[in-house]
Amino acid sequence: MADRTKEAQASKSKQQSGYTVLARRYRSRDFDELIGQEPIALTLQNAIKTNRTAHAYLFTGTRGVGKTSMARIFAKALNATDDLKEKDAIAEAILRGDDLDVIEIDGASYRGINEARELIAGAGLSPARSPYKIYIIDEVHQLTKDAFNALLKTMEEPPAHVKFILCTTEPQKVPATIQSRCQRFDFRTIPTPKIAQQLKRILEEEGIKAGDDVIAQVARLGNGSMRDALSILDRLLAGGEHTLKMDLLEQMLGLPDHTLVVELVDAIISSDPRAALDRGAQLLARGATVEQALEMLTDHLRDLMIISACGDQADFLDLSDEGRRVASTQAASFDAPALVHMIALCDSVARNARNSAAARALYDAALVRLSQSQRFADIAGLLSGKAPAPPSPSGSITSKAASQPVVEPKKKDFTPIIQRVGDEGPFLEVRLQQDSRSAASTTTEFKPSSDDQLWPRVLEAASGSMGDRMRTEHLVFESFDGRTLRLSIDQSGADIARYLSQETERLVDLVKRATGRTVRIELDATAVSQSSKSPSDAEHPIDRARRLPLVQKAAELFDASVESVEDDSKPAAPRRTEGPALE
Repeated sequence: MADRTKEAQASKSKQQSGYTVLARRYRSRDFDELIGQEPIALTLQNAIKTNRTAHAYLFTGTRGVGKTSMARIFAKALNATDDLKEKDAIAEAILRGDDLDVIEIDGASYRGINEARELIAGAGLSPARSPYKIYIIDEVHQLTKDAFNALLKTMEEPPAHVKFILCTTEPQKVPATIQSRCQRFDFRTIPTPKIAQQLKRILEEEGIKAGDDVIAQVARLGNGSMRDALSILDRLLAGGEHTLKMDLLEQMLGLPDHTLVVELVDAIISSDPRAALDRGAQLLARGATVEQALEMLTDHLRDLMIISACGDQADFLDLSDEGRRVASTQAASFDAPALVHMIALCDSVARNARNSAAARALYDAALVRLSQSQRFADIAGLLSGKAPAPPSPSGSITSKAASQPVVEPKKKDFTPIIQRVGDEGPFLEVRLQQDSRSAASTTTEFKPSSDDQLWPRVLEAASGSMGDRMRTEHLVFESFDGRTLRLSIDQSGADIARYLSQETERLVDLVKRATGRTVRIELDATAVSQSSKSPSDAEHPIDRARRLPLVQKAAELFDASVESVEDDSKPAAPRRTEGPALE
């Protein structure tokens, strides 16, 4: 680090002759200085120590993660050996990229067959002063097909004094014949906290003060690339400010005020669509596109989701201390499933807005819908007999510390929304309609089908395929109401219950091939059916659940239909939902 400080000071003293950007001035010079690629650095160091270095390497990864720096450092370790009198001069030349025996080639401009033949001819010559002649080919995927073909033989059996280090951001474009002749190392994107730590060290050496929120935001904007983060920092330092603040960052980079995103989420918590639309409009007025505004909102909701699920001290939460405090306060108003739903909604709207002529309308509709999220009812809690918590005076979503978010219908103009309760597997699907209707008009009854031969025909069709036989031989027919085919798994299929639960789409295709009918399949994979059933057990749990007074009340209230049942008291039994009748 002392050498690094001297180099930075020397570079600053030469600013009159030209400015050196941070990415070059603070480029890693040794294995220990590489950020985020420690496993690769350790592997290459051990290869040198044990004299097991390969003749060709392929370094892959996105831009700015250290591929070329690693190649130079590796070449320096191979060629600047202690027994050489010119060790220091050789090391400096390699790191500058102008050493005689370490030849750096840009694949984009040195890509043809003639250049490849010239390289092959040069490889036959002995190194001038170092143990190896090393070729570093950057963006190697840019080479032509003929150039790759010309290199094949040389890369497979190069002279003992030749080594190749190929670097690329698009490994899929490098022929497999080339890749098979290399040891491949995949460089990962650099974690945001490590980028932030490096930025903080650089700012200290530059004598610049910056708040933690600024450093965290620059690190996040780097998106896993140290070079991109340093380029952004260069833009900020170009303004001549000795103290970097968040408002300066937003002004110079043209970013919308993050405070607006926080206030937008506050409006969602307060169920205030007018405030949500106002903050959303201000985001667009600050220069953000609809997609960018939704992306910023999604990123903030992602932080709240992580806090809700893992706590505010999660290592992968890229926030300053103040940012964590604000996000923790907001996260207390949601639970993780609600935030998952909101993130999915923002992503869906962003994708639709990309190709829509009414992107602004979709954007505004999403904000209004999010601000009405207090209408999402915790149906699981309702059906288990838990009394809903009274709404807060402001109408906001109640804190999950007190209760789960619930809805008390007060109006008849509900927005049509589908809310699924449960992380995976069985769920209850509720549709809130435009107006409330009576139970007689909202509950749809399906008469059982008289087609008792449907399942036998399916089994007959499955007999011609080993895969279909495997999917059906352990299944037990439960019922068919004309639209939904309900199946369970017999005791002999307990070991493959998980596999069968993932094959329902193939079963739908099989039923269609066998009967010409498209049906919905419900497979109870949570319990194994008994080989014999008493008459009292013949009725399907869903049919029994539909007769419960509480379920009928919920169906009337939310225009709902029961999709599956669950019994929390008996983990091994078929799932069912029971509870006392609603008053």
